[in-house]
Amino acid sequence: MEKQRCGWCLGDPLYEAYHDQEWGVPVYDDATIFEFLILETFQAGLSWITVLRKRENFKKAFDNFDYKTIANYKQPKIDSLLQDAGIIRNKLKVNATITNAQAFMKVQQEFGSFSKYIWSFVDGKPIKNAIKDYKSAPATTEISDALSKDLKKRGFKFVGSTVIYAHMQATGMVNDHEVSCFRYNDV
Repeated sequence: MEKQRCGWCLGDPLYEAYHDQEWGVPVYDDATIFEFLILETFQAGLSWITVLRKRENFKKAFDNFDYKTIANYKQPKIDSLLQDAGIIRNKLKVNATITNAQAFMKVQQEFGSFSKYIWSFVDGKPIKNAIKDYKSAPATTEISDALSKDLKKRGFKFVGSTVIYAHMQATGMVNDHEVSCFRYNDV
């Protein structure tokens, strides 16, 4: 018998593998949280599968998502990124990635880790929703609104509430697996 999955990932092996292994699994590691933040900001206005297909290219282009390295990018590196056909070549998003790396480290200094900061918005544990059909999942919530607002206040870019809610889903801050999905009670 085939596993029951969330409807949004069906039909694409890459999507299904991402769904089965990563999406909705709680992430407390700053490096992984930053990786997802970068990918989600590049996804703004595009489909997630587009970003997912370019994930390895992003990883290579952005120095394995090392926020300390990214925070120090200079114009030659920016120019190189804007010529890299393997990633999404959006000047505003590339520049935002550098700004976000710098802001990320400031949050780490203030809270001890970015993980402590971001997870404080959900009291340190995932919110488990009861989504029957992925189309009924919210795009934003009061929590994503508050987190987005706070991130913007701290200088982050491309962190609107929709981007932040998608980040919360990806990093397991919220469990939006459909109740019929084999992962619903698994994460």
